[in-house]
Amino acid sequence: MLTYEYRCERNQKTVQVQHGIKEKIQSWGELRQLAGLPKDKTPDDAEVERLIFGGLLATVSGGTPSSAEVVKASLPVMGGGCCGNPTGCARHG
Repeated sequence: MLTYEYRCERNQKTVQVQHGIKEKIQSWGELRQLAGLPKDKTPDDAEVERLIFGGLLATVSGGTPSSAEVVKASLPVMGGGCCGNPTGCARHG
């Protein structure tokens, strides 16, 4: 499951929830229930908007490496030559 951030303009609240990529949350009532929030004065039919939310997505098949290892392995090496390699690379000189 992925983490998403939603904003309700009616009550000025921003809430993070986890759900499947194909699931669509469109109202405060749906969001409130998914997040486990108590009922409040905001109407359940108040519209919510999914915000752009940065982060890494790592998929592990087979279950051997941990998610942290997959993310670490996918991050670029920083510093050094043109491609992050301290001695440069064959492609760039």
